[in-house]
Amino acid sequence: MRVALLSDTHGYMGPEILEVVVSADEVWHAGDIGDRSVTDALRNLVPLRAVYGNIDGGDLRVEYPEDAVFMVEGLSVVMTHIAGSPGKYNPRVRKLVEEQRPGLLVCGHSHILKVQRDPVWGHLHMNPGAAGHHGFHVIRTMLTFRIEEGKISDLAVVEFGRRGRL
Repeated sequence: MRVALLSDTHGYMGPEILEVVVSADEVWHAGDIGDRSVTDALRNLVPLRAVYGNIDGGDLRVEYPEDAVFMVEGLSVVMTHIAGSPGKYNPRVRKLVEEQRPGLLVCGHSHILKVQRDPVWGHLHMNPGAAGHHGFHVIRTMLTFRIEEGKISDLAVVEFGRRGRL
């Protein structure tokens, strides 16, 4: 399965993002969606999994959960918006990691692109950075990767250029 992972669109969904998503089998949005038009555009192309973020209003919070726990191609996944970093998870996410023992923890919120192995729990931690134009990030990013038989491969960073340039 080919996954397109993004976060922190803050209401922005441009053609450059959709060009990446269309080649995926699923798209995952790790919160701060910003507007329902974002998720509508994504799910019109491929199946969507999403969680709400701290800027998302009631309509998105009704439609999407705070945390998504699921299995894909033999890989257990936990996705949430605000998690922290390996060794510095917030208490709610630390409890979730302890209970679920995921192979992959996906989050957003920081606008900082990060992929690293958690040295304590052993899972892969992914934050795709921010694909939108709002925030302090300089370069807009997302991730793509493949999941097969519980393993992640073909991980790639997609850069969309500087924030604020439409």
